[in-house]
Amino acid sequence: METIKDFMTPIEEYLQPDQTLREAILLMNKYRLNTLPVVDASDKLIGVFTRSILYEMLLTNKKMETPIGKFIKKDIGTISENISVVKLEEQIAVSEVGTGFVVNTEGKPIGVIDKSDALKSFIQKTQLLTEQLKWKSLLQTVIENSYDGLVMVNEKGNITFLSPSLVELFDLTKTAVEDVPIDKIFPHFELTKVFKTGIADISDFMEVKGINYIVHRIPVYQEDQMIGAIGKIVYRQLHEVRERFRSYEKLNKESDMQIKHSETSRFSFDEILSNNPQMEKLFRSGMKAGKGKTTILVRGESGTGKELFAHAIHSASNRKHGPFITVNCAAIPEHLLESEFFGYDEGAFTGAKQKGKIGKFEMANGGTLFLDEVGDMSLQLQAKLLRVLQEREFYRVGGTNRISVDVRIITATHQKLEEMVEVGTFREDLFYRLNVISIEIPPLRKRKEDILLLSHAFISELNKQNGTSIVGWDPLVEKVLLEYEWPGNVRELRNVFERAMVFAENGIIQLEDLPETLLKKTEMNVFIEEENESDEKTLLEKAEEMAIKVALQRSEGNKSKACKLLGISRSVLYDKLKKYQEINIT
Repeated sequence: METIKDFMTPIEEYLQPDQTLREAILLMNKYRLNTLPVVDASDKLIGVFTRSILYEMLLTNKKMETPIGKFIKKDIGTISENISVVKLEEQIAVSEVGTGFVVNTEGKPIGVIDKSDALKSFIQKTQLLTEQLKWKSLLQTVIENSYDGLVMVNEKGNITFLSPSLVELFDLTKTAVEDVPIDKIFPHFELTKVFKTGIADISDFMEVKGINYIVHRIPVYQEDQMIGAIGKIVYRQLHEVRERFRSYEKLNKESDMQIKHSETSRFSFDEILSNNPQMEKLFRSGMKAGKGKTTILVRGESGTGKELFAHAIHSASNRKHGPFITVNCAAIPEHLLESEFFGYDEGAFTGAKQKGKIGKFEMANGGTLFLDEVGDMSLQLQAKLLRVLQEREFYRVGGTNRISVDVRIITATHQKLEEMVEVGTFREDLFYRLNVISIEIPPLRKRKEDILLLSHAFISELNKQNGTSIVGWDPLVEKVLLEYEWPGNVRELRNVFERAMVFAENGIIQLEDLPETLLKKTEMNVFIEEENESDEKTLLEKAEEMAIKVALQRSEGNKSKACKLLGISRSVLYDKLKKYQEINIT
């Protein structure tokens, strides 16, 4: 902590009343001071000899051997070496001399300080220290009251802070745990395990005095080095919170069971996210097509969201309150597909239920039947499906009673049915029956504007699903997302985000959190390949240059916006642009 001694000029020689004008001039010149202290025989300060006194003596033709005692200024104030900031300011305000003398407890001068410069600096630094102490006090109050309990350890695992609530909860003495290894006091917290894993985690439920609590273990980093760890202990209202979660989960389960039991559609066109003009046109077409009873064929690559579209069409139809039944023709074995479609009567085959079973067509009566991957059906089943579409009636497997149904058919496939018709693997008459209204969903690579929109939605969805806390991504990640071709479409994008959010740290998805297979198919391949020894740029410089390019592209050359995206100042940005002169900023 700085004191007044840090700003004063120490004094080793003094004047006495019987010393001469000559001696005063020589001493004043030696120390380059405008004011000198004058002391008595016991070295106590009794006055000062100033430069103005010197000039007055010379102008009145006083001889060099004249003693100074009659001319010194005795009415002076002194500054105690232990003076407070407030008192110091008061003395400076009324001081008639430009220099202040600091005296010890015995009244002996020990230094001199200029009030116009050094004292101001001292006061400013002291005031700054006072503000810091205020903030420290405020922060400590927040820490002690914001959490049920808080413990901090340094890189050695020794306790540096323990909140009063924990001292009370575990019947400890605060002074007895300071700088003590936490594993000695709280081994069950297992806080030092974060030094090995480097990952924040949450403990199982523990108990003390009949009170349940959990410990949230958090590593503390300074740049890339771990400098300690924090343990947040939660126990207040934990029982109530747990009961709330149980009620919430029960409500969700009941809702899911209700949806599953009713087998209705779960999505509408309002819930399908897209900024693509072609997609918006398909939304309008789907809503129009949904109003009738005509069979609809939804086409598109795997992962584009064909089933989502089918749900939305049903929700837009007059049958929206009726059942929405889904059958994945590729997932059900061929020998079971017919009974899955049409059901079976009692004793139809070995292993069948005694009372028989209704099929998907009967379940969908009055609603919609969605046949996914319809191109994977056998020719035999295609013939039976064609008859149902034409006559709206069928027989159960092993049954003799004709069953009539009122069902809207929506089908989907990623295969080229026209080519299958040409080679004879798909019936031509069934193709024309299914292809009355055809909707083809474009792949994700042809609607790049949807990538970031969907990415934001996936972050929100997966944070809730997996308990993560991801808030965004690095600019380099965005460049990869927009460059990649996404052969797996929306499904692949969601899977990539789910994987990246598990590995991401500090709430931001970084380049290294993405799958290597994805990076290898973009320009970012340079970040995962071994560097060429002849390349002058380091890996970090390449990443830095690429980040600047991305920021300038997103901000359309606006450097102020680019600085905000990068989190740097304009001066730093200009330095980087000068360093990487080939970056195009126009």
